[in-house]
This record gives sequence, structure tokens and C-alpha cells, in this order.
Amino acid sequence: MTDDQVQIVLVAAGCAVGVGAVGLLAAWLVRHRSIRWQLGLIVVVSIGSVLAGVVAVSRLMFISHHDWEVVSLVAAVAGVVALVVALALGAAISRWSETLRQGARTLDLHGSYVADPRGPSELQALSEELARTSERLAESRLREARLESSRRELVSWVSHDLRTPLAGMRAMTEALEDGMAADPERYHRQIRVEVDRMARMVDDLFELSRIHAGVLAINPEPLALVDLVSEAIAGADPVARAFSVQLGGSAEDGVEVVADPAGLSRVLTNLVMNAVRHTPADGTVEILGRAVPDGVELSVRDECGGLSPEEMDRVFDVAWRGAAARTPQPEPAQQSEAQHGAGLGLAIVKGIVEAHRGVVEVENVGGPAGCRFRVLLPG
Repeated sequence: MTDDQVQIVLVAAGCAVGVGAVGLLAAWLVRHRSIRWQLGLIVVVSIGSVLAGVVAVSRLMFISHHDWEVVSLVAAVAGVVALVVALALGAAISRWSETLRQGARTLDLHGSYVADPRGPSELQALSEELARTSERLAESRLREARLESSRRELVSWVSHDLRTPLAGMRAMTEALEDGMAADPERYHRQIRVEVDRMARMVDDLFELSRIHAGVLAINPEPLALVDLVSEAIAGADPVARAFSVQLGGSAEDGVEVVADPAGLSRVLTNLVMNAVRHTPADGTVEILGRAVPDGVELSVRDECGGLSPEEMDRVFDVAWRGAAARTPQPEPAQQSEAQHGAGLGLAIVKGIVEAHRGVVEVENVGGPAGCRFRVLLPG
């Protein structure tokens, strides 16, 4: 590179740096203004750097006045056109930004937003993210509404389920105190049954509160599926016999699952008791355990007749019982040992399974019609 070229580069660089410094100061002053002004400033700085360099180099090289005017006019015309384009683009970006701002305001006021495909890819991505946020907020509001409804139902139903046995026990104790009980021993047994039932209900409420608070203690250890299924069948067999329901099941030999023994036992017990209570006489309830590619699967199949889509959506909700009537129906005496809470059994099942990083789901099956609850636990 010749000395003249080096000199030209240094002069042009000095002019560009000077104009750039002034441009940075101006950019700081208009940093809170519309983006159209900032885009215009970029064009002004660019053209200004060129003009300053041309003027300085022309004076230094003593080019003719005519040549200098030609170069200046060309640069000025190019600068004006570039400035108009920059302002137009800035105005368009401002409009797209205003559309996003209005959409965000709509999301804040009404909780909904529809993605706008206009504008550059960055603004489109932001619009799509707002739309996804709107969908997540809608799902969250729906879950919150369902949870609040379940809580109100829980309070109402638990109050009813506690009030009824308390009234009965009060009547029986008054009869015993007044010596009006024809069979005092039967009254004592009935009081004990009701006390046990209310104690189980309180235990379920306490367990559910620990699940919702995230403080459920899990102590996993290797468990054989065969033993789990055998214990569940043995524990529920008296209740199944009382309901005239055939209870059976099987599990693959040698398959183990790492889980909390008490928690998983409660999961199976709740599912089996739920299946037995909703299966008609002479029906069948079957428990199966097997290894699957994703882990270990435990399933309980009943003959309840199936669930409607609305019932399937609510089956694991707190206080859901699957029936509008809340008054307990007459049941065999052997069922006094069955869990008899306020519709908390399946909600507890879901909480315990999720605490094990597992999944529980329900599906309708045929031949005869019924439901199958599937618990999938990681291997």
C-alpha cells in the first residue's frame, strides 16, 4: 500500500470515528424514542461518515470543485433515499410492535391472545410465544377452577359424611345412657365401625394434604411384583366376597420395582377397593403386574360399565365419587374394613404415583364393559 493510500485510509477512518462518536451521543439521547428514529440515525451516521471522508480526502488531494460536488451529490441522494427507506421500515416495525403491545394488553385484560404472523421473524416468534403463554394461562385457569370446585365439593361432602355418623353415634350414645338400647353390644359395635370410618377419612385428608404440600415421604426399596399383587388380593378378598365379586390376578416372576412399600401398597389397595365397590355382583376384578419397555406396569381391571368422557376427566379429582348421591348405601358388614373416605382414594393414588415419578391413567375396556387403571412406574 502506497503512502497516499495509507493517508487516505487514516483520514477516512478519523472522519468516520468522529461522526460515529457524535452518532453514539445522539443514539444515547434518543434511546427512549421510537425505533424509526434510531434506524434513521443509523442511516445519517453512515452517510455522514462517507461525506466527511469525501470532503476531507478531496481537500487533502486538491481534487476539482466539480468532482467534489459530484461525489457529494451522489452521496446526498443515496443518503436521502436510505433515510426514507429506514424511516418507512422503522414505521412498519413500530406498527408491528404496537400490535404486539395491544395483544399483550388483551392478554392481561382478557387472558387470551391470537398470534400475528406479520413482521420480522423475531417479532413473529415473540407473538407465537405470547400465544403459547395464553394457552398455558387458559389451561392453568381451568385447572384452578376445577381445583377450587373440588375443594368446595370436598368441604361439603366431608361435612355431610362426618355429620351423618356423628348424628347416629349421638343418638346411640343417648340411647345407651338412657338405658333404651335394646341391644347394647350391637350399638357398641356400630359406634366402633363409625369411629373407624371417620378415622380413615381423617387419615386420607392428612395424606392428601401432605401430597399437595409436597412433603410426602418416599423411602424406595426393591419390591417383587408377585408379592405386591398377592398382598393386595389377600387384603381385599374379604370385601370382594362380601360383594360377591371374583378377585384375581397375577404378576410376572422375577420382576421388581423400586418404590416405597407402604405407598405402593396403598396405591394397589385403593385401586382394588375402588374396583370392587363399583363392580356388580358376580363380576370380576383382576390385578396384573408386568415389565414394560418404560418400566413396570400395574393394572387393575373392573366391570363397572365404563366411564363417560366427563367422568374420565374427573376421576382423579379430589372428592370425586362418580355419583351424585352422597348418602352412603347399605353395605355388607365385612366392608367396614374397606376404605370409605370422601372420594379421596383415587386422588391419593395419583399423588403417590406422581411422587414416584410415575403415571396413572384410566381407560375403558370391553368384554364385559369396565375400566382399567394403569400405573406405570420407572424401572
